[in-house]
This record gives sequence, C-alpha cells and structure tokens, in this order.
Amino acid sequence: MSAALKDETPEQEGLAPFLSALVASGFLGEVATDDAARTVYATDNSIYQVRPRAILFPRDGADINRILRLADRFVVAVSPRGGGTGTNGQSLTRGVVIDTSRFLKAIHHLDIERGLVTVDPGVVLNQLNDFLKPHGLFFPPNVSTASRATIGGMVATDASGKGSRIYGKTSDYIEAMDVVLADGSDMRVERLTREGLVPVLEQADRTGAIHREVQRVVTEKTALISETFPKMNRGLTGYNLEHVTDEDGGFRLSYLLAGSEGTLAVTKALTLRVIPRPTHRALAAIRYADFQAALVDVRRLLQAEPAAVEIIDDKILSLARDDVLWSSIEGVLGGPTPVPVGGLNFVEFVGMSAEEVSTQVARLEKLLKQGDVATLGWTLVTDTPTINQLWSLREKSVGLLGRLGGHRPGIPFVEDTAVPPEKLADYVAEFRALLDSHSLSYGMFGHADVGCLHVRPALDMKDPADAALIRPISDGVASLTRKYGGLLWGEHGRGYRGEYSPFFFGPELYEELCRIKAVFDPKNLLNPGKLATTAKGAIDRIDAVPLRGEFDRQIGKQFSADFGKALACNGNGACFNWDTADPMCPSFKATGDRTQSPKGRAALIREWARLETNGPSAALTRIEGQLRQSLSTCLSCKACAGQCPIKVDIPVMKARFLDRYYRKYNRPLRDYLVASMEVFLPLLRRLPRLGNAVLKSAFPRWFGLVDLPALSHRTRRRSLQELHGKPDRAVILMEDSFTGSFDDAAVQGVYDLLELLGYRVFCAAPKANGKNLHVLGFLGRFAPIAKAARDQLAELNATGLPVIGVEAVTGLMFEHEYIQDGEAASGRLWSLEQFLAAEIAAGRIAPVDLSQKSDYRLLLHCTEKTSRPQTATLWTKIFAHFGLGVETPATGCCGMAGLFGHEREHKDLSLRLFELSWRQQISQQPPEKILATGFSCRCQTERFADFRPRHPAEALFDQLTNGKTP
Repeated sequence: MSAALKDETPEQEGLAPFLSALVASGFLGEVATDDAARTVYATDNSIYQVRPRAILFPRDGADINRILRLADRFVVAVSPRGGGTGTNGQSLTRGVVIDTSRFLKAIHHLDIERGLVTVDPGVVLNQLNDFLKPHGLFFPPNVSTASRATIGGMVATDASGKGSRIYGKTSDYIEAMDVVLADGSDMRVERLTREGLVPVLEQADRTGAIHREVQRVVTEKTALISETFPKMNRGLTGYNLEHVTDEDGGFRLSYLLAGSEGTLAVTKALTLRVIPRPTHRALAAIRYADFQAALVDVRRLLQAEPAAVEIIDDKILSLARDDVLWSSIEGVLGGPTPVPVGGLNFVEFVGMSAEEVSTQVARLEKLLKQGDVATLGWTLVTDTPTINQLWSLREKSVGLLGRLGGHRPGIPFVEDTAVPPEKLADYVAEFRALLDSHSLSYGMFGHADVGCLHVRPALDMKDPADAALIRPISDGVASLTRKYGGLLWGEHGRGYRGEYSPFFFGPELYEELCRIKAVFDPKNLLNPGKLATTAKGAIDRIDAVPLRGEFDRQIGKQFSADFGKALACNGNGACFNWDTADPMCPSFKATGDRTQSPKGRAALIREWARLETNGPSAALTRIEGQLRQSLSTCLSCKACAGQCPIKVDIPVMKARFLDRYYRKYNRPLRDYLVASMEVFLPLLRRLPRLGNAVLKSAFPRWFGLVDLPALSHRTRRRSLQELHGKPDRAVILMEDSFTGSFDDAAVQGVYDLLELLGYRVFCAAPKANGKNLHVLGFLGRFAPIAKAARDQLAELNATGLPVIGVEAVTGLMFEHEYIQDGEAASGRLWSLEQFLAAEIAAGRIAPVDLSQKSDYRLLLHCTEKTSRPQTATLWTKIFAHFGLGVETPATGCCGMAGLFGHEREHKDLSLRLFELSWRQQISQQPPEKILATGFSCRCQTERFADFRPRHPAEALFDQLTNGKTP
C-alpha cells in the first residue's frame, strides 16, 4: 500500500493510514491510487471534472462494511459509483470512490413464483434482463444506458426511462435492500407493517434512530409533503417522503433511499420485483413537419393508451443519418416526404397477445384520422428486431448530440426536466425561447408521454463565455419547471444540482431532509456536497465545482487538432457495454478496467495533452507512462471508431501518441522487427521453407513473439501483367501482404469463386499496407506507404475494371488510415460481398438451387462489422442466392487483432477474449460449417480451437462445384 502512494499528491495527503488499515482489515478487493485511475474517475457523463483521492473495488459485500467502518474511523469521505453514466456528477467526489461495477455483479437468486430476484449492485440492467428473459420475466425500468447502467446506480437515482407511464420507476420494484450505514453497520430495508415498525422504532442503534426520525418527519409534515410534491409520474425523487408510508399504514424506507445518490447509505444487495415480459409489441413511427407539431400531438396519442410515446427532433434525426445504425432503419421510417421531417414520435404498444396489441393499434389508427394535427405519414412495425433497431436510434440520442455543432456539442445540465404531459408543448415553447435568447443551438428528445424532455444546449465548455451560461440557463429552467408544476430533474437525479433542492422542497421540508441526512450520516462522509447536508458541511453549487472545460481549455491547439476526438468524448459510456457479443471494447470487456476503455483512454489522452502543453513535470512523466500502458492493451480493432456515438477513434490517437512518445523514449527492439516485417515478406514468400524455419525458431521468441503463423505455399494465379485491354467480365483481385503470405487458401478461394462465376480474374501482387507501422506509431514511415497504396488503387481503377479486396481490415484502410490531410484514394476498392451483391442485383450472376443445401455460421471481423454494418446482410443475401443458409451471430473480438495476440505479454488476454464469445459460437457447429472473414480470426481459431475456419468464398466455391455450377 505504501508503494501505491509513493507519489502521493496533495489531495491524497493523509490517505495512507486509511488504506493501510483497510488492507489489514482483510479487504479482498482492489485499490487504485495511480494518476491514470484517478483521472478516469474524475469524469462521468456530466460537465464536471473532480479527481478522487483513490478508487476502491470491493469484491464482496463485507468489503463495503470494511470500507465504511474505517472511513468513519479515519474521517474519509466516500462515494459509491456504478456505471459512471450520471449526467450531473452524482458519483464524482474529492474523496474515495467505491466502484461496485467491477466485482459486485452477481445475480444470486430468482424466485419465479414470487417474481423476486436478488442481485449485487453492480449488475447491469441488460445483464439482468438477459438472465430473466428465458423465464418470461423482466425488470421494467428501461433507461437508454441499459447496456452499462448498474442496478445500484439506477436505485441511487431512482431511474425510470421509456415505458414509465405504465411501469413506474426503479423504487416501485424494490422489495428489499441490504445497505451499509456510515458507521459500517448493516441495515435491512423492507416494507414494515404498522405493527412491524414498532419494535424497530424501539431499537437503540442507528437503525432505530433512522426509523424514528423518518417516521417523525412523514407524520408531522404530512400536509406539507402532499402540498409540495408535484402530482405527476416523475415525482420529487431523492428523499421521497411522499411514498414512505402507504395507504395501509406500511412503512417503506426504500422510497427514501431510492434517489438518495449514496448520501444516506451504500447498497450491498437488492431484492427486486420482476414481472411477466410482454410477448407482443408494435411500434408506430409518426413523422411531422416540425417538432412543435410532434409535441402538440402527444395529447392525442395518449388517448390510445400506449406503453410509451418517445419524441425526437430534427437535430437528432440529421445526426443519425451519419450513424452506423442508419442503414438498417432508414427504409423503415418511410419514404420521401413533401417537406423535411422535423419531428418524430415513436408510439409503442405491448401486450400478452397479438389481439391485445391489435386492439390498441386500432385505437391509434382511429385517432390519427381525427383531429387537426397534421402528420407527414406513419409506419407500423411489429417484428421485434426492427422495433429494437428503432429504439436503438432513440437510445443513441444522447450520444448523437455529442456531435451537435462541431466544437459546440450538446451539453447535459438541464437535460431531464419534467412537467405534466398536458403542459409539455407550452413549456417547451418557453424553454426554446430561453435558449434562443442566448442564440444557442440544441437538440431535444425524450419521454413525451410523461412530460420528461431531454434537452442538450450546444456549448463549447472550453470557452469561458459559454461556460458562464450554465448558471443563468439553469436558474431560468428551474423557474420554468416550477411555473409549469414540474421539476428540474425528471429522471437523472440531482448530483450537483442539489443546490436547487430548497427551491423545490421549500425551506421547511429541506431542513427536515438535512435532519434525516444527519441521523444517517452524522459526520457527513457519504457523497458529501450533494442533495442535503449536515451542520458539518455545505451543498456544492453548480458553478463552484470544477468544470471539465476548465481543464480542456489548457490543451494546446496542435494537441487539440491531433487528439480532437478525445476532447469530443462526452462520457456517455457506450464503450462500457456489458454484452460480450458486442465488439466494443475488447480490452475493457476482458479486464473490467475502465482505464482500458475508449472513454478511459480519451480521459488519459486529454490529461496527457494538457500536461504536455504546460511543460515537463513529474505529473506528466507519470501520466504519459500510464497512458502508454493503457494503450498497450488496445487491440486497434477500431470498433470504437464505428460504434461510439461520438466516433472516438482510439487507434488513430494511439498511433499519434506513440509517434510522439517514442521521440522522447527508446522503442522496444520488437517494434523495429515488426515494423520491418513487410519489407522481408516478398523474400520469405519466395522461400517459404526458409521463412517458416525462421518463424518457428527461437528468434521471434527473443523479441516476445509467440505462435506466429506459417507462410503459405502460394498457388499460381493469373497476374496483372497478363492483362491486356479490357476483357469482358474481368476483375482485379488486390491481395494484401499478410493474407497473401500467410493464408493463401483464402485468396485462392476468392479467386476460384470469381472464376467459377464467370469472371476473368487478374491478381495484383501483394504490396505493403503499413498496418503494423500505423499501429505502432511509425507515422513517418507509414505516410509514404499510404501514398503508394492510394496511387496503386488509382492506377488499378484507371483500367476501368472492378478492383476487389480480400481482407476487410486492410481494405478499410483506404477509408480510414490512408486518408491523410483530407487526401483519399482515387477510385473504389470493392469488398467481395459488396461486389457479389451488386452483380447479383444487376442480374449478372444467375441464381442456383443447390441440391445439397447446407447452413453455415459466419463470424465477421470486428473492424468490418462496425465499419460496414451492412456486411452481414450482404453475405446472407449472397448465400441465399445460391440456395444456402448462413447465420451471422453477434460476436465480440476474437482477441487476435493482427500481431496483438502474438505478443507474449498479451497472450493470456487474447485467450480470454476468445473465450468470451468466439468459443461458444464455434462449438455450436461442426468445424466445416464455421466461416470467418478475417485472417486474424481464422488464425486465432486455429491457435485456440485447432481448426481453421474457411473464408466464405471457399465454402461457396466448394458448394457450387459439388452442386450445380452456374
């Protein structure tokens, strides 16, 4: 522990005795005190940046007891943290963070008969619902960050989300809570009857004192509570006094704790009510000429009694057109309209039968034919996959607004206001007038059915003038929401907006909240500065907390230009996706370490750039070394570049950082060996036996390289030199150096298939692609190779023949790495599936009804499927054209990623990634049915599963030659 604090910073002063005592107490978890971890945990999805003293990762519930017991003894402030997606700084702290998301993520027990499930606080919402799905159950609160939001965090903010009109909020589903109090003692929270409350009130411990104080407040202030709390779906969450007692006289302390954001206790376990999952759904996408018309129409739509009405404005729709998702949903939203679509309402119906849903839809259809609100048309969708894709668009709205206005992205600080839905249109008109008075652009979306609107004004938080607008806009919106009988916070909690608590609760009730806080937490150690305080502390003000923009504006112009995507990262946390079949981000999925994620790396890059701008320092030396270590586990798979709503491309910034870093420090010798590989490959291809002897010798192991693939014996193919003129149905096959050297069977498979389909194939000799140079940050050496590649493609396209690539990753370099200073390649490099699909559509490849049908499982390369999301659809159509079935299941990264998996220090991580999703997928079919598009993926499978999956072209060729040939 002393080693961990050897570089103790001023804000960590005095922390060592607490941490030493924690380790001595039997703490089983992990402790992080390094600059990198503290930098990553200094931000969430808000405008703030507050660096903690340390981060603790409890491994079990008893660890939480140990932490709080010693925090009480050493007077150390602590704040619990879940998914880190809070938009108001809820879990940011100058104290110590307790992160429950790394280890406390077990689902312990499911009681199907009673509809109860017991979970750790770090369980992710999608994880829980995935577990419940086979039992026909689900946990209803549906937040847009469901892929990474933890249940503990949802309880902390009393989260709700889509469908809350019929399903309510998280607090409505809490059966019991096991919490740890500020002194480290346990308290069981569950509904108490009037009679059951009596003995608890008589207890002499802190639990008894808490129940006595809360019971006093809700009894003495009943009338004031009823008068103060707004009468709407999104009530006054956080210290929810209104619902502590129920109609039968029951006492439910869980309603007080839900929404209290860790200021009263820390959750150790939760027992939740779950309900039957609707078996049928229908979604109507209704388009309008302007957003105000969409808002006004909500009143009419609610008469159909839908499960949800979600609204999206024109700003988000325009941003969505550049998103990876758009290609799959564009057609569903309807065709061209007389005027541009300015607003969109999604109206969802759910039920336990098709008849039930049909009846609801019929009501909507009748309503849409009535009234004076004009629509531009509407589309009804009933198949679940398409409905999910449409909801994905809505869920991505938060991230998409991060791209609003270029250097002025959409900023969250008044983004979850709520008013009674019947007042929403009038309220929004005044809200927009307020923002317009400051000449601001903004995007709007949200849960229109319950009057909760998400608004993100576009601000440059690096600009002091823009940052200064936070106060007047927040004050103005707070006044507007109260005017319309609503709240400044509708579902995302208060965080640093806690300073508005007296404004909404009133001075008398707010004093009672502070008394409740004092009995729970006498020393004011639990998430201090938020919501309520004791006499020992004060509430933080929104403009007194450090803003991230204050740090970002210290970054020099050149760094801002080269690492702009790191500055653009808004912390939405999409890269923390729980699903192992989701490709982003492999290193985070395997480690659970947020410093090894796109969001974490972006934060480290910003801090490094800031310190580098300000000149040499000990802090710079520490952070640049820790950043290099974080980037060493980045697989450069580019899934973040495709899947992140903000397109935070870590591999590009990694290359730029390494280029700069190794101007100051010596490179490992292995980097020079790997960088030279493509120089020697032409020679090795001519002498494969000699090359394989070298590759399998001890020589690579001296440099930390393991399990290198063997060189292929190349097949003689028609070369480009044999091309004369422009033959009919001729194509050029453009090999890349690695596939052409190590996996000739794939190249031959593509060649043979095209020839079989009647094309005359001419092969361009493999040339260096420079991928290894770019990954390692040899940008000076990479630039001429990129130019040569662009020039070669231009020359090949000048022949007038289609140019087809074999390997997706190197083919995509023309769309990514080879674009330098705005200079892109001239002409097109077709992927095989793009070419075949286009030829089939044009009628140039006749359909074949194979007598020997066979279904395949095709696993796509992670770079390919995130950069070209239509790839799976194209391969499915191609196989179907030949009477073959192919499944393209969701998978994460295979764990190879070029040479990453061959680096000795990464072999274990590489294997872990393979086991996360690929092992299961390949074990469900015979090896001959498994196909893979990526060379790395085939190599990895051969290494860890003892067989090489074929390229889809090889399988098609075999089927066509064994069946009826075209």
